[in-house]
Amino acid sequence: MSKEEKFTQLIKENEGIIYKITRIYSNNEADLQDLYQEIVFQLWKSFDDFRGESKVSTWMYRIALNTALFHLNQSKKNGQRVGLEKINLTQENYDPILEERLAIMYQHIKALNDLEKGIILLFLEGKKHEEIAEITGITATNVGTRIGRIKQKLKETIKS
Repeated sequence: MSKEEKFTQLIKENEGIIYKITRIYSNNEADLQDLYQEIVFQLWKSFDDFRGESKVSTWMYRIALNTALFHLNQSKKNGQRVGLEKINLTQENYDPILEERLAIMYQHIKALNDLEKGIILLFLEGKKHEEIAEITGITATNVGTRIGRIKQKLKETIKS
């Protein structure tokens, strides 16, 4: 199997990681597509350097989050601010109540600061504190503390 085929297979198997990051850090469909392409490009650039010392998902999350944060900072510097669009979920078993709750949750997550968005996204993915720490570059203890604070912040903002 060629390098390109391995990479393509890796992207297809882990596409959900990229999609989740782009969904949280994008304000509209065009930004989402641009960020998706940029993440895939950055993954390709670092593909040869991946030595398998961590899980593939950890490596992908780290690159995706760093790329999203850089992309976000660049758009802030360029003054591009676009209003949030309504999130539409496509599910086989359409549940309008669940869709509405998820849209509200994502809206509140988008209001968090950049690092908090990444941490809560990884937490919701079921990542352990140690893996979140490895991805974000903060300590596992700090991850636990921040998750508690983020949960409290989300509870307070959703209630109001």
